[in-house]
Order: sequence, then C-alpha cells, then structure tokens
Amino acid sequence: MADMTRPERVRAALAGKPVDHAPVALWRHDFLREWTPEELVAATLEAYRADGWDFIKFNPRATYFAEAWGNTYERPAEQRQPRLTAATIHDAAGLASLVPLDPRQGVFGEHLRALRLLLAEVAGEADVVQTIFSPLSVVAMLCGADATFREIAEADADAAQAALAAAAKTLAAYARACIDTGAAGIFFAPLLWASRDTCDEHFYRSFGCPFDLVVLEAVQDAPFNILHVCRNHNMVNVLLDYPVAAFNWADRGEGNPSLHDVKASTPKAVMGGIDQAHLHAMSTDEVRAQALDALAVGRGLFLTAGCAIRRDTPAANRAAVVTAARRA
Repeated sequence: MADMTRPERVRAALAGKPVDHAPVALWRHDFLREWTPEELVAATLEAYRADGWDFIKFNPRATYFAEAWGNTYERPAEQRQPRLTAATIHDAAGLASLVPLDPRQGVFGEHLRALRLLLAEVAGEADVVQTIFSPLSVVAMLCGADATFREIAEADADAAQAALAAAAKTLAAYARACIDTGAAGIFFAPLLWASRDTCDEHFYRSFGCPFDLVVLEAVQDAPFNILHVCRNHNMVNVLLDYPVAAFNWADRGEGNPSLHDVKASTPKAVMGGIDQAHLHAMSTDEVRAQALDALAVGRGLFLTAGCAIRRDTPAANRAAVVTAARRA
C-alpha cells in the first residue's frame, strides 16, 4: 500500500485499519537535560530524529508533578533520577490539607511551555503525547514513600481521598491544557500502583480508579490517549475498560499478560513487544525476533518497549526495532 504520513499511520493503527507498517517508537530519559524547556525539547528532538520514530512520547523529568505541591529534589550530576530531599506530606492532616493548583503556573506552566516549543518544532510531522502521572502516584510521591501513603490511607481513607480528589482536579485541568496546546493525547501512568507487588485490586479500585477516571474523562475527546501500566504482576487486564485509545505495559515482564492475550480481550490498540529491561544487552537478532513476534499480533499494534529504555541502548538495537517494523 502507499506510504502513509506518521499521523495517518498512527490513526489507522488506533482504528485497527491496515497500515503500511506498524507505528514504532521508543523513549528514554536524559536526566541531565530535563531541567529547562529548551534542553528537554532539544533532547527529545535529537532522539526522535536520530531514529525516525512514528510518534513522540514526551518524557519530562518524573519528579515535576510532586514538585508542583512542594517536594524538593536534588538535580542529578550524572544520568540518574533526581534524589528526593524533602517530602511535603507526613501524616493524615497533610493529606487532608492538599489543595488543587493552577495547571498553567509553576512547573506545570514550565512543561506547557516545553510542549508548545516541541509542537512548534515538529510542526505536525508527528503526534506528540504528554506524560501525566495518576493522582495516586503523585500523592504517594508527596508522602516520600509508597508505604507511608498506604499506612496513612488505610488509617484515614477520608484524608487520602480528599488529597486524591485535589490532585485529580489539578491533573485533569493540566491534561486538558496539554490537549488544548496541541498534544494528540496523554500517556497516563499509574506507575507502580497498578502492580500487585504494590497493592491489591481492592486498594486500587478504592484509591486509584475513581481518580484516574477524573483525569481521563477530561481528555476523552483526544484521539491518542494511552494507559501505561508499569512493573511486573500488573493489573492491565483489570483496566481494559478505561477510556483510552491504546494500552502499553511490559508485556515481557514477569506475571504480565502478553500482547496477544490483551489484544484478544479488547478492540483497542496495544503497544509493546520489546523488552525494555534487556534491550540494551540484546543482540540485533534477538531484537528482531522479539519485534517479529509482536508484529504477529496484526492490526492495532504499535511496536514499542514496555517502558522507557536505558540511555546506553546501542543505536544498532534501536535501529533493529525500526527495521523490523518497516520490513515485516
């Protein structure tokens, strides 16, 4: 069939229609260049142009959502995540006092500016999706440790739900602002909370799902919303009724369903096939074998990794993912 533009390819894959080849993209952090809009955009464009991805998953520093409510972090001097220096919340009273924020000010405003800069550079050549963490993941970050949030929430559910409601209101408005700025969708991430290694389904349905839906429903008209479920032993199968266009998870992770299993359970697109935990150490033949196995899913597949790849992933391995998609 005739060559498609990147946005045409993405839209067709989301609709389960034929494509000239499966859309393909990987993403990674550059921890040293995520601290100003200009540096973040430059790093993002370098990765996009070097490998020719079919869409851009904007990958800002993971701490900025918690920074908005007062957490502080040490800016790294090497390639690693920022280190927490002070958490905002220490008890139920702290949770109960959390208030909604203006989604166009502070670090939210900073990242809206970065999004505008990126979209201006891309100029419609490819879709951009903005990463947004779930209310539960952000509020837990404000507590400094996941176990701390769980202890407080189990002792005072009302305080926890008040904090989650404030975060959800803010993140929903911020997500809406991202779409209004020009993002094609959001990459919505509950992080480790949608893993059974962190909590059970009952906990997640109480403190995760209702607040996830506040955010997702605020942008349900966007064409390219993605639910990203992190970690092993995850609950992606429990969340297949979420109002998104595609699901992304570590399909090669321990205790996680395969791409084929999830695709058999939903008409929506699935994204994955490449093992992000080992891509940096694999041979190009191994990369190609994983890609071809994923591509056997057929229509409605995006060839991606299950999460961010390591910065030391060889260019040859990244290229092998692209080549497999475009020659299959």
